[in-house]
Amino acid sequence: MKWNLERIRDLLGRMAEAQEKAARLGALPEEEFLADYRNTESAKYLLVVATEAAVDICQHLVARGGGRAPRDYADCFAVLKEMGILPPDLSERLQAMARFRNLLVHLYWKVDDRRVYRVLREDLDDLRLFREAVARWVSET
Repeated sequence: MKWNLERIRDLLGRMAEAQEKAARLGALPEEEFLADYRNTESAKYLLVVATEAAVDICQHLVARGGGRAPRDYADCFAVLKEMGILPPDLSERLQAMARFRNLLVHLYWKVDDRRVYRVLREDLDDLRLFREAVARWVSET
């Protein structure tokens, strides 16, 4: 089989779990979210976990599907667009999410917690769309 379905399912599940927890934090009123470091720090970690899982899936699909080697995490989602797995608009948003993940991991002291809150409120659904696109692609190929 071309894909390691067990690995993909595991990563999709990890993404969904992290996204669900992050969405609960994003449902808090902004001032309540910002007032407790446990909310902000948990949200950052959950965003990293969800994005890392998406990148791992992306790299697996690219490697097994014959795509070009991505230059970095963000570029992996561009390769999925080139392969016809992701629509252009979702690919661009996921590239931005991968760059935000890099910021969280490497320049964490520069991350504004209000920006984290906006990501929770405005961008989490892209992870669901990614999971759906991956599931559709894997089942059709």
